[in-house]
Amino acid sequence: MEDCIDAIKRGGVAVIPTDTIYGIVARADNPEAVERVYAVKGRAPEKPSIILIGKKEDLSIFDIILSEEQENFLNKHWPGAVSVILECTNERFAYLHRGTKSLSFRLPDNKALIELLEQTGPLSAPSANPENQKPASTVDEARVYFGDAVDCYMDGGMSSADPSTLVRLGKAGEVEVLRVGSVATELIQ
Repeated sequence: MEDCIDAIKRGGVAVIPTDTIYGIVARADNPEAVERVYAVKGRAPEKPSIILIGKKEDLSIFDIILSEEQENFLNKHWPGAVSVILECTNERFAYLHRGTKSLSFRLPDNKALIELLEQTGPLSAPSANPENQKPASTVDEARVYFGDAVDCYMDGGMSSADPSTLVRLGKAGEVEVLRVGSVATELIQ
């Protein structure tokens, strides 16, 4: 684990188990590392990825100011497998929002992952698979996909979880479910 943490801190790319599925990750504050994830994954350049954060206060790093309604929603659903899209118009983060003027965040409910995030800072974390292929459910599958293009692999065993549920959260607290994942839609309010 320490090797992967060091690689990530130095601007490397790693495959790690998340609270849902394996992710291919890089520091979200490092544009070059984020671009490398896109290249290795073959991710569509206009498609933003989820950012894993270690605490809700990390949102301020990305100039996110929550309304009271958004704060209430996050207090109810975080930590957990709900990824939330919030408005981010700051062009400094264009390499993350890819022109969408919004960013997606998740505060995972996983102690080991939170400890990793405390050391690395927020991570850009799309699923560990080439674009349009099934997400890797083991480190070995990820190695087949990415080989030496990734600096480090962290083995978390078999991942049988669903991806996170993805919602867009408006300033007035309005919720639009964009992807049903491991949290059922009826639980999202």
